[in-house]
Amino acid sequence: MESIPKKRPPCIELMDEEMAKVIRAKSGPERLRIASAMYASARRMLLSHLRSEHADWTEERIQREASRRLSHGAV
Repeated sequence: MESIPKKRPPCIELMDEEMAKVIRAKSGPERLRIASAMYASARRMLLSHLRSEHADWTEERIQREASRRLSHGAV
C-alpha cells in the first residue's frame, strides 16, 4: 500500500508592491495567460522533481502525486 505524505501547514507569501502595480496594469486576459503559464511551469518542474526523487514510482503515481500537491490535497 502506498503511503501518503503528511500535509504541510499553509504558507502565505506577500507580493512586492512594485510587482503588484505591474500586474494591476495588465488586462484580465493577460493576467490569466500569465497565471496559466506559471501553473504549467510549476507542474513541469514538480513532475521532473518527482521523477528524479521517485524513480521506482509509476507514471500514474507521479501524475497523481503532482495533482495532489498542486490542488493542496483536494484530490
